[in-house]
Formats: sequence, structure tokens, C-alpha cells
Amino acid sequence: MRILITGAAGFLGSHLCDRFLAEGHQVVGVDNFITGRAENLSHLAGRDDFHFIEQDVTDFLSVEGALDGVLHFASPASPVDYLEKPIQTLKVGSLGTHKALGLAKAKGARFLLASTSEVYGDPLVHPQPESYWGNVNPVGPRGVYDEAKRFAEAITMAYHRFHGVPTRIVRIFNTYGPRMRPEDGRVVSNFIVQALRGDPISMYGDGEQTRSFTYVDDLVEGIHRLFHSERAEPTNIGNPGEFTVRELAARVVALTGSSSTIQRHPLPQDDPKVRKPDISVARSVLGWEPRVDLEAGLRLTIPYFQGVVAGAHTSPRTL
Repeated sequence: MRILITGAAGFLGSHLCDRFLAEGHQVVGVDNFITGRAENLSHLAGRDDFHFIEQDVTDFLSVEGALDGVLHFASPASPVDYLEKPIQTLKVGSLGTHKALGLAKAKGARFLLASTSEVYGDPLVHPQPESYWGNVNPVGPRGVYDEAKRFAEAITMAYHRFHGVPTRIVRIFNTYGPRMRPEDGRVVSNFIVQALRGDPISMYGDGEQTRSFTYVDDLVEGIHRLFHSERAEPTNIGNPGEFTVRELAARVVALTGSSSTIQRHPLPQDDPKVRKPDISVARSVLGWEPRVDLEAGLRLTIPYFQGVVAGAHTSPRTL
């Protein structure tokens, strides 16, 4: 197959490039480096089966030749990024999704949208099944990301129903692993980097809010299975293991051997109090469930950030 991946230089996009290339497919990567990093794809430079296009996907997206799949992963995806880039976040969720869907339709390609558990907002149903419509503040600071993804889901289903485009929607829960940006503001990368540097661990609120953490290899496997399935409706892919943020901090400190202490900060507006996926659909339809538990995943992730902190993972912006 020939697959196009938007957001290819991002954390998840780059891992997906690797997965499809490892299976012998051709991959076209698209990114504008707003939050993506060239170093995530530097190991693919010069390959005949990988082609990179530096472009903003909110502009007209044209690719020569056939495409069998379009996976739309372009978007700021951490609170730091989408609060600093609110307009770009809304544009890539709306205009960018529209352009990517238009390309899939023109090429007769299968389309997969990277959505998010953030569509559930601060949930009143726990754990969250795909049938739950969410509790989202559309005008709060986080609304730029939540509503961008909710719109992206709506237009994806509209293209499926009205134009007959074969579409897939993955609702991604907190994911971590190598290639995360150390400064992206997500809790796992924050805690690991702070612990390795001996800095105070930044804990927002009382640390009793819960999250469910998925190791990147598990997520990629779930996305791969969903892409090859016939399920058009949104599908949760995440690890149902639920931990408080305080428990995560304790595990990171222990595994890094850090002397870091906890530093409390005010809880951000609309920060979800709980987060846990109901993965009944993924289990029954895709035969998928995560294999890597939190401690094993952290042990796989910490060495990457040790290299980052030591300055080992740096590269020029361009490919």
C-alpha cells in the first residue's frame, strides 16, 4: 500500500511511519514542524519508500500518485501546545481534517482520524464508553482542542455517510514513550524530565485526579488494527489501568532514583478529574488490548529521556 500520514514528524505520527514501512508499504509523511520534530524522522531520510512533504495541512493538500490510506495525525496535542496555539489547533481540526478527507475522497483511500479522549471532557460517566457524548466546556481554554476534535469526528462521519469514504476514528487516551518532546507539558514527559534533572515534580491540584496511560507500541498496534478493520464509528484505544497523578509521580521518582520533591500548582480550568477508557469495543471488534503495564512502559521510556536530558537527541529542523 501507499499511505499518507499527516503529523508524520510528531510523536505518534513517526511511530506509525515506522510501522507501515516495516510492513513493506510506502509512506508519504506530511508535517509543518509546528510541534513535530525532524529528528523523529531522521532515520528515514534517503529511503526510497519514504517521501516527506513539509506543508501545513490546512492549505490545499495535493499528492501525486495513488494513495490507499490517509491517516490524519496533524494537530497540537498537549495542553502547552494547544493553549499557546489555539487558532492553529482549531484550524487543523477543522480545515486540516477537511483537506485530508478531500484527499482521501479524491484518491479513493481509506481515512483514519486521530481523535482523543478529550472529546469526553471532564466526564460524568466512568469509565468512558464510545457511546458517551461527553461533558465539554466549548468556550473554556481547553475547548480549542476538545471542540476541534469533536468537529473533526463530525465531518469525518459526514464524509462517510454522504460521500461513502471508508473512515475510521480512533479516540486516543494518554499515551507515552520515546520521541515525546521533553517540553510538551504532558504529565509523563514532565515528570520524567523533572525527575532526571532533580527538579521539583510539578503536580497540579492535589494529585488525586486519575489518568490511564498507554505505551506507544500498544497504541500503534490498536490503530493499525482499527485501520484494517471495517468499523467506521469512533473506537477507544487506551489502557484501562487507572492511576492517580500522585501515583505516577511516585513511580517515576522511584524508577529514576531521583531526589525530586513534589511542588503543588493550581489545577488548570476544566482539567478532567478522571480518565479511563472502556475498551470493550476494541477487545471484541479488533481483538486488541494493551500488553505493556505502566511500570514496564516507564522502564522503556526513561532511557530515551536520559538521552534527551544529556543532549543526545538533537538534530536540524529539516529533513
